[in-house]
Amino acid sequence: MTGMDAGGRTIPLVERPRHDPGETSHAALENDPHGDVTVDRVALSAELAGGEGRAASADVAEYALWLGDDALILSQQLGMWIARAPELEEDVALANIALDLLGHARSFLRYAGTFDGRTEDDLAYWRDEPEFRCAWLFEQPNGDFGQTIARQLAASTYLFELYTALQGSSDETLAAIAAKAVKEVEYHRDHAVQWTLRLAGGTDESRRRMVRGVDDVWPYVGELFRDEPLIERLGPVAVRPSSLREGFDAVISAVFAEAELDIPAGPMSSAGGRRGSHFPTLGYLLAEMQVLARQHPGATW
Repeated sequence: MTGMDAGGRTIPLVERPRHDPGETSHAALENDPHGDVTVDRVALSAELAGGEGRAASADVAEYALWLGDDALILSQQLGMWIARAPELEEDVALANIALDLLGHARSFLRYAGTFDGRTEDDLAYWRDEPEFRCAWLFEQPNGDFGQTIARQLAASTYLFELYTALQGSSDETLAAIAAKAVKEVEYHRDHAVQWTLRLAGGTDESRRRMVRGVDDVWPYVGELFRDEPLIERLGPVAVRPSSLREGFDAVISAVFAEAELDIPAGPMSSAGGRRGSHFPTLGYLLAEMQVLARQHPGATW
């Protein structure tokens, strides 16, 4: 793990390949009460390699919601930084990370929807707060840039460990999505590491904000590694969250040692996002994210 480059710049994100808008979109549900609110009509066959035509079971769909909701909510959070980041390059970097996460969310939510015939749009726009399954870490408010980076460091380090392990899932669809996502999340993690080092090793003010950001988000890390009953039922389909803690801690310890930061020792939040109990800010985030689809059902552009 390295620090900043010689010029003090963050690691640039890889350019994401452009999709062909002429690719075949997924079929609309018959008698869809919400209409078609999709902007991007890209087929997700690449992400769902090995899974086309296969419907998820109830438990697999629930697990896919865990993963899809985490990515969707974090994407929405990072998108709020566009035109607000501390420098122009970060507008682009955070937007690219948000788009990557949105792609992961689309893949997981589409697969989850095969259980009961709902589309990715139905799951994103037409579920209410108790129906979401995201962990509380992803729901934490952006705060200042230091808090966002602290959240991003924890989230991307966790997601890298998760997707690395999920490539070995006995479910071909989940394994295929993870194999694509892990390559992108590795860059997300490197970006967060570079900014952690930069803020912690910068001015007194930047360090103060980085320390405060870590203190604010760390109580919500524990939920990521909690083994819920669903994991027991899924067996080799899912990744046991507790098994990811060692790899996560090793990365965080190395980063914090280089940044001369302390890992907070305070109590962990009980949280409950996997069971539909959410941090108070999620409702406001969903209201903003879902307002267009709900006020103009069936809109196309």
